[in-house]
This record gives sequence, C-alpha cells and structure tokens, in this order.
Amino acid sequence: MQGQLLYDYAIIRVVPRVEREEFINVGVIICGTKSGYLQAKLHLNESKLLTLDPEADVSMIKENLASFEKICQGSKGPIATMDKASRFRWLTAVRSSVIQTSRPHSGFSHNLDDTLARLFKEYVL
Repeated sequence: MQGQLLYDYAIIRVVPRVEREEFINVGVIICGTKSGYLQAKLHLNESKLLTLDPEADVSMIKENLASFEKICQGSKGPIATMDKASRFRWLTAVRSSVIQTSRPHSGFSHNLDDTLARLFKEYVL
C-alpha cells in the first residue's frame, strides 16, 4: 500500500433525545496522524432533526457542531492546543450527550480530502 495514508474516521451524530437513542448522522471527522490531517465536515438537516424532536434546540446544536470544526482547526479553547491525534480522540470519546460519534474506524487513502468527501456523501447526505 505504498503512497497510501492511514486514517481514522468517525461519524458525527445528533441524538436529540438521548433516552430514546434515535439519531441522525450530521458529519464525519477524519484524522491522518502521520500526515497531520484533522478535518470535520458537517451538515445538519434541520427537518430530520425536528422530526425526531420537534422541541430540539437547533441553535444550541449548531453552536456545538461548530465547536467540532473549530477544535479540528485548532482555534477553540484548551482542547485545540492538543496535538491532532489527541483532539480526534477527545472528540470521538464515548459520551451520553446530544452530539455523539460512532466508534472510530480506520482505512487507507491516497487523498484524505477526497476520502472525507466520499465518507460524508455516503454516511450523511
């Protein structure tokens, strides 16, 4: 697999009513440790969200999702000062909250931007 980059990714989910365990996929986060790559791509389908929970706080959810991108970029709080692999692990840690991630998965890619776009299309759109 010469020339390929090892990466880890997780699906970002919104679970508006945690006790019901229903969720919608809203994004993908991908980390290439050796390449120094850490990006999240997000899209919140508000109508799907409101179907699951008509009382969901959409603005709060959008604000929290924006934090994912800021942490990936290294521009949000003390977590952003951590190395990229540590930020990925922090963002994908198991938690019981409105915003959760799947368990991380691994793969190989020649182009992490293309892989992020493909995963986003496959799991979110």
